[in-house]
Amino acid sequence: MKENKTKVVILCGGRGSRIAEETEVLPKPMIQIGTKPILWHIMRIYSHFGFNDFILCLGYKGYIIKEYFANYFLHSADIKLYLKTNSMQVLGSKAEPWQVTLIDTGLETTTGGRIRRIKEYVGKDTFMLTYGDGVGDINIRQLLRFHRTHGKLATVTAVQLEGRFGALKIKGEDTVSSFWEKPKGDGAWINGGFFVLEPGIFNYIPGDSTWEIEPLQNLARDGQLKAFKHNGFWKCMDTLRDKIELEQLWNSGKAAWNLE
Repeated sequence: MKENKTKVVILCGGRGSRIAEETEVLPKPMIQIGTKPILWHIMRIYSHFGFNDFILCLGYKGYIIKEYFANYFLHSADIKLYLKTNSMQVLGSKAEPWQVTLIDTGLETTTGGRIRRIKEYVGKDTFMLTYGDGVGDINIRQLLRFHRTHGKLATVTAVQLEGRFGALKIKGEDTVSSFWEKPKGDGAWINGGFFVLEPGIFNYIPGDSTWEIEPLQNLARDGQLKAFKHNGFWKCMDTLRDKIELEQLWNSGKAAWNLE
Protein backbone atom coordinates (compact mmCIF):
# COMPACT_ATOMS: atom_id res chain seq x y z
CA MET A 1 0.00 0.00 0.00
CA LYS A 2 1.21 3.52 -0.80
CA GLU A 3 3.15 5.10 2.06
CA ASN A 4 1.53 7.99 3.90
CA LYS A 5 3.67 10.67 5.53
CA THR A 6 1.30 11.26 8.47
CA LYS A 7 3.23 10.69 11.69
CA VAL A 8 2.10 8.23 14.36
CA VAL A 9 2.82 9.08 18.01
CA ILE A 10 2.73 6.21 20.53
CA LEU A 11 2.71 6.74 24.29
CA CYS A 12 5.31 4.33 25.70
CA GLY A 13 6.32 5.90 29.00
CA GLY A 14 3.99 4.62 31.71
CA ARG A 15 4.93 2.19 34.47
CA GLY A 16 2.17 -0.36 33.79
CA SER A 17 1.67 -1.00 37.50
CA ARG A 18 -1.36 -3.24 36.98
CA ILE A 19 0.76 -5.76 35.11
CA ALA A 20 3.73 -5.55 37.47
CA GLU A 21 4.48 -9.25 36.97
CA GLU A 22 5.94 -8.24 33.61
CA THR A 23 6.88 -4.58 34.04
CA GLU A 24 9.35 -5.21 36.85
CA VAL A 25 11.68 -6.22 34.02
CA LEU A 26 10.31 -4.56 30.88
CA PRO A 27 8.43 -1.37 29.99
CA LYS A 28 4.83 -2.26 29.24
CA PRO A 29 5.05 -1.74 25.43
CA MET A 30 7.86 -4.33 25.32
CA ILE A 31 5.80 -7.15 26.85
CA GLN A 32 5.70 -9.89 24.26
CA ILE A 33 2.66 -11.23 22.47
CA GLY A 34 3.99 -14.31 20.74
CA THR A 35 7.61 -13.52 19.95
CA LYS A 36 7.21 -9.76 19.45
CA PRO A 37 6.52 -6.83 21.83
CA ILE A 38 2.97 -5.49 21.82
CA LEU A 39 4.50 -2.24 20.55
CA TRP A 40 5.56 -4.07 17.38
CA HIS A 41 1.99 -5.34 16.94
CA ILE A 42 0.62 -1.79 17.25
CA MET A 43 3.13 -0.36 14.78
CA ARG A 44 2.32 -3.15 12.35
CA ILE A 45 -1.36 -2.14 12.36
CA TYR A 46 -0.43 1.33 11.16
CA SER A 47 2.19 0.01 8.76
CA HIS A 48 -0.40 -2.21 7.09
CA PHE A 49 -2.16 0.97 5.95
CA GLY A 50 1.08 2.63 4.81
CA PHE A 51 1.88 4.70 7.92
CA ASN A 52 5.54 4.04 8.74
CA ASP A 53 6.78 7.23 10.45
CA PHE A 54 6.63 6.74 14.23
CA ILE A 55 7.41 8.93 17.23
CA LEU A 56 7.70 7.02 20.50
CA CYS A 57 7.24 8.90 23.79
CA LEU A 58 9.56 7.11 26.20
CA GLY A 59 9.71 7.14 29.99
CA TYR A 60 9.92 4.14 32.31
CA LYS A 61 12.76 1.83 31.16
CA GLY A 62 12.84 3.70 27.86
CA TYR A 63 16.42 2.58 27.22
CA ILE A 64 15.11 -0.95 26.58
CA ILE A 65 12.94 0.36 23.74
CA LYS A 66 15.89 2.34 22.36
CA GLU A 67 18.11 -0.73 22.42
CA TYR A 68 15.43 -2.85 20.75
CA PHE A 69 15.15 -0.55 17.75
CA ALA A 70 18.86 0.27 17.64
CA ASN A 71 19.55 -3.45 17.10
CA TYR A 72 16.37 -4.20 15.13
CA PHE A 73 17.99 -4.45 11.70
CA LEU A 74 20.69 -6.79 12.94
CA HIS A 75 18.24 -9.06 14.73
CA SER A 76 15.95 -9.15 11.68
CA ALA A 77 18.69 -9.92 9.15
CA ASP A 78 20.54 -12.99 7.98
CA ILE A 79 24.23 -12.19 8.26
CA LYS A 80 27.72 -13.60 7.69
CA LEU A 81 30.46 -12.54 10.10
CA TYR A 82 34.13 -12.38 9.20
CA LEU A 83 35.88 -12.56 12.54
CA LYS A 84 39.42 -11.93 11.32
CA THR A 85 38.48 -8.60 9.71
CA ASN A 86 35.66 -7.80 12.16
CA SER A 87 33.28 -7.25 9.26
CA MET A 88 29.76 -8.31 8.43
CA GLN A 89 27.86 -9.14 5.27
CA VAL A 90 24.07 -8.77 5.23
CA LEU A 91 22.56 -11.70 3.34
CA GLY A 92 18.97 -10.59 3.61
CA SER A 93 16.80 -8.41 5.83
CA LYS A 94 13.24 -8.86 7.02
CA ALA A 95 13.02 -5.45 8.71
CA GLU A 96 9.93 -3.29 8.24
CA PRO A 97 10.21 0.07 6.43
CA TRP A 98 9.77 2.05 9.63
CA GLN A 99 11.26 5.38 10.60
CA VAL A 100 11.33 5.53 14.39
CA THR A 101 11.97 8.68 16.44
CA LEU A 102 12.55 7.90 20.13
CA ILE A 103 12.05 10.81 22.55
CA ASP A 104 12.67 10.68 26.29
CA THR A 105 9.61 12.45 27.71
CA GLY A 106 10.42 11.90 31.39
CA LEU A 107 9.98 9.19 33.98
CA GLU A 108 6.95 10.56 35.86
CA THR A 109 5.44 12.74 33.09
CA THR A 110 1.69 12.56 32.54
CA THR A 111 0.22 11.53 29.18
CA GLY A 112 -0.53 15.14 28.26
CA GLY A 113 2.98 16.18 29.20
CA ARG A 114 4.43 13.48 26.98
CA ILE A 115 2.35 14.67 24.03
CA ARG A 116 3.39 18.27 24.65
CA ARG A 117 7.05 17.28 24.59
CA ILE A 118 6.86 15.93 21.02
CA LYS A 119 5.20 19.06 19.58
CA GLU A 120 8.27 20.08 17.56
CA TYR A 121 8.52 16.62 15.99
CA VAL A 122 4.98 16.54 14.57
CA GLY A 123 5.21 20.08 13.22
CA LYS A 124 2.13 21.72 11.73
CA ASP A 125 0.53 18.66 10.17
CA THR A 126 -2.24 16.28 11.16
CA PHE A 127 -0.85 13.41 13.24
CA MET A 128 -2.07 10.23 14.89
CA LEU A 129 -1.73 9.15 18.50
CA THR A 130 -2.34 5.94 20.39
CA TYR A 131 -1.35 4.07 23.52
CA GLY A 132 1.41 1.46 23.71
CA ASP A 133 -0.83 -1.28 25.07
CA GLY A 134 -3.92 -1.58 22.85
CA VAL A 135 -4.55 -3.43 19.59
CA GLY A 136 -7.51 -3.73 17.26
CA ASP A 137 -8.58 -4.29 13.68
CA ILE A 138 -9.17 -0.57 13.16
CA ASN A 139 -9.14 0.58 9.55
CA ILE A 140 -6.67 3.45 9.91
CA ARG A 141 -7.41 4.92 6.49
CA GLN A 142 -11.14 5.05 7.22
CA LEU A 143 -10.34 6.67 10.57
CA LEU A 144 -8.23 9.34 8.88
CA ARG A 145 -10.86 9.97 6.20
CA PHE A 146 -13.53 10.38 8.89
CA HIS A 147 -11.34 12.90 10.72
CA ARG A 148 -10.86 14.96 7.59
CA THR A 149 -14.61 15.14 6.92
CA HIS A 150 -15.58 16.95 10.13
CA GLY A 151 -12.88 19.62 10.38
CA LYS A 152 -12.50 19.43 14.17
CA LEU A 153 -9.25 19.27 16.13
CA ALA A 154 -9.52 15.71 17.42
CA THR A 155 -10.97 12.29 16.67
CA VAL A 156 -10.95 9.42 19.15
CA THR A 157 -11.71 5.82 18.25
CA ALA A 158 -14.68 4.77 20.39
CA VAL A 159 -15.03 1.10 21.33
CA GLN A 160 -17.27 -1.08 23.45
CA LEU A 161 -15.91 -3.64 25.89
CA GLU A 162 -16.98 -7.26 25.86
CA GLY A 163 -18.31 -8.71 29.07
CA ARG A 164 -15.98 -11.05 30.95
CA PHE A 165 -18.64 -13.66 31.62
CA GLY A 166 -21.41 -15.33 29.68
CA ALA A 167 -24.77 -13.55 29.88
CA LEU A 168 -28.03 -15.37 30.46
CA LYS A 169 -31.55 -14.31 29.54
CA ILE A 170 -33.88 -16.09 31.97
CA LYS A 171 -37.52 -16.72 31.16
CA GLY A 172 -39.85 -17.17 34.11
CA GLU A 173 -38.11 -18.24 37.28
CA ASP A 174 -35.33 -20.51 36.07
CA THR A 175 -35.49 -21.28 32.33
CA VAL A 176 -32.58 -19.96 30.28
CA SER A 177 -34.06 -18.71 27.00
CA SER A 178 -30.79 -17.45 25.46
CA PHE A 179 -27.06 -17.32 26.15
CA TRP A 180 -24.29 -14.99 24.93
CA GLU A 181 -20.71 -16.15 25.48
CA LYS A 182 -19.14 -12.67 25.38
CA PRO A 183 -21.80 -9.97 25.25
CA LYS A 184 -20.99 -6.30 24.97
CA GLY A 185 -20.92 -4.41 28.25
CA ASP A 186 -23.46 -1.79 29.26
CA GLY A 187 -23.54 -0.19 25.81
CA ALA A 188 -21.23 2.67 26.76
CA TRP A 189 -18.55 3.77 24.30
CA ILE A 190 -15.08 4.20 25.77
CA ASN A 191 -11.78 5.75 24.72
CA GLY A 192 -9.97 3.17 22.60
CA GLY A 193 -7.02 5.37 21.65
CA PHE A 194 -6.18 5.51 17.94
CA PHE A 195 -6.63 9.28 17.81
CA VAL A 196 -6.25 11.62 14.84
CA LEU A 197 -5.21 15.10 15.92
CA GLU A 198 -4.50 18.57 14.60
CA PRO A 199 -1.65 20.69 16.03
CA GLY A 200 -4.28 22.96 17.60
CA ILE A 201 -4.71 20.36 20.35
CA PHE A 202 -1.45 21.56 21.92
CA ASN A 203 -3.33 24.71 23.00
CA TYR A 204 -5.46 22.41 25.16
CA ILE A 205 -2.50 20.93 27.08
CA PRO A 206 -1.52 23.33 29.86
CA GLY A 207 1.73 22.20 31.43
CA ASP A 208 1.84 18.52 32.27
CA SER A 209 -1.88 17.92 32.46
CA THR A 210 -3.22 14.40 31.95
CA TRP A 211 -4.44 14.02 28.35
CA GLU A 212 -7.52 12.02 29.35
CA ILE A 213 -8.74 14.62 31.87
CA GLU A 214 -8.46 18.34 31.18
CA PRO A 215 -7.39 18.37 27.49
CA LEU A 216 -9.94 15.84 26.21
CA GLN A 217 -12.69 17.19 28.45
CA ASN A 218 -12.11 20.73 27.19
CA LEU A 219 -11.93 19.60 23.57
CA ALA A 220 -15.30 17.91 24.08
CA ARG A 221 -16.70 21.03 25.80
CA ASP A 222 -15.71 23.14 22.80
CA GLY A 223 -17.18 20.71 20.28
CA GLN A 224 -13.71 19.84 18.95
CA LEU A 225 -13.76 16.09 19.69
CA LYS A 226 -15.44 13.58 17.38
CA ALA A 227 -15.85 9.82 17.84
CA PHE A 228 -15.00 7.23 15.20
CA LYS A 229 -17.12 4.25 16.27
CA HIS A 230 -15.29 0.96 15.89
CA ASN A 231 -17.45 -2.16 16.16
CA GLY A 232 -14.70 -4.67 15.47
CA PHE A 233 -12.04 -6.19 17.68
CA TRP A 234 -10.22 -4.06 20.27
CA LYS A 235 -8.38 -5.03 23.43
CA CYS A 236 -6.13 -3.25 25.89
CA MET A 237 -3.39 -5.21 27.66
CA ASP A 238 -4.07 -3.87 31.13
CA THR A 239 -3.48 -6.97 33.24
CA LEU A 240 -1.67 -10.30 33.03
CA ARG A 241 -5.01 -11.90 32.18
CA ASP A 242 -5.29 -9.61 29.14
CA LYS A 243 -1.75 -10.49 28.08
CA ILE A 244 -2.53 -14.20 28.24
CA GLU A 245 -5.74 -13.76 26.23
CA LEU A 246 -3.94 -11.77 23.52
CA GLU A 247 -1.16 -14.33 23.34
CA GLN A 248 -3.67 -17.18 23.00
CA LEU A 249 -5.34 -15.38 20.11
CA TRP A 250 -2.00 -14.75 18.40
CA ASN A 251 -0.69 -18.28 18.84
CA SER A 252 -3.95 -19.80 17.62
CA GLY A 253 -3.94 -17.72 14.43
CA LYS A 254 -7.11 -15.89 15.51
CA ALA A 255 -5.57 -12.44 16.18
CA ALA A 256 -8.00 -10.03 14.52
CA TRP A 257 -5.42 -7.25 14.63
CA ASN A 258 -3.08 -9.28 12.40
CA LEU A 259 -4.10 -7.53 9.18
CA GLU A 260 -1.56 -9.12 6.85
